[in-house]
Amino acid sequence: MSQKILITGTNGAFGTMVVTKLLDAGHAVAASMRDINGRNSDSAKTLRAAGVHVVEIDVADNASVEAGTNAAKSALGGIDVLVNNAGTGAHGLHEAFSPEQLLKLYDVNVVGTHRMMRAVLPTLRAQKSGLVLNISSLLGRLSIPFYGPYSATKFALETLSETYRAELSGFGVDVALVEPGAFPTTFMDNVMHPNDDARLAQYGAFADAPAQSYANSGAALKANPQQDPQKVADAIVRIIDTPAGQRSFRTIVDFMGLAEPASVLNSTLDQVTGGVYAAFGIADMRVLKTN
Repeated sequence: MSQKILITGTNGAFGTMVVTKLLDAGHAVAASMRDINGRNSDSAKTLRAAGVHVVEIDVADNASVEAGTNAAKSALGGIDVLVNNAGTGAHGLHEAFSPEQLLKLYDVNVVGTHRMMRAVLPTLRAQKSGLVLNISSLLGRLSIPFYGPYSATKFALETLSETYRAELSGFGVDVALVEPGAFPTTFMDNVMHPNDDARLAQYGAFADAPAQSYANSGAALKANPQQDPQKVADAIVRIIDTPAGQRSFRTIVDFMGLAEPASVLNSTLDQVTGGVYAAFGIADMRVLKTN
């Protein structure tokens, strides 16, 4: 069944890949990005040529979110699905990121998702149907060095999504998460790096460790053709096409050896959280389903 989908952060190669997959599946798509008449004009032109409605949204700006969401609803004739794909990465020694950098990161990755959901949810609740699909990360489940600020925002996104899921459970609106591992995309080309050089200098030779770690990770990705970003796009479309009420809350996409241990972690968390909900008498607000 064709659905009306608004997806954020479509100016990169991965966003375009997801939009193309959604179109192939027969959905109507409004793709958002910043600066559609400036630095992202080529991406916007490509998507328009494919039959996509392009709207301008900066998820870190309240007015932009409201205006862009209204434009998407007008172009599509409504909204059935919101895909929160917009996000910013970060890589480097945690201490050397300034507080202002972390605030900017949270504003996009966490508050930006909240802004988008607030803009769309009145429509979904009124029609008593819909899906919000938040693109998280396995770094929202597992912590590793040099990704601390980014990982923290994704942990926050996981909690935000879990709470929304429960509070919307009586309104016919599904909330789901996709948890990809690392994939060979252009995402890391535009990540935030620490800007406090004085702090970095205090780490001596260890200040070079993040760059070496990143190079090693890149080599590992290139050596594994199974780690194909198209599989993330496939998972997104699969979740959207799954009937309401039957969607898994968390879907892991990874072929680098992290899927199995993360699945164990997710399953254990589901059991614990389910027990807590039962103890508080709110078990009906939560459907335990994870893969």
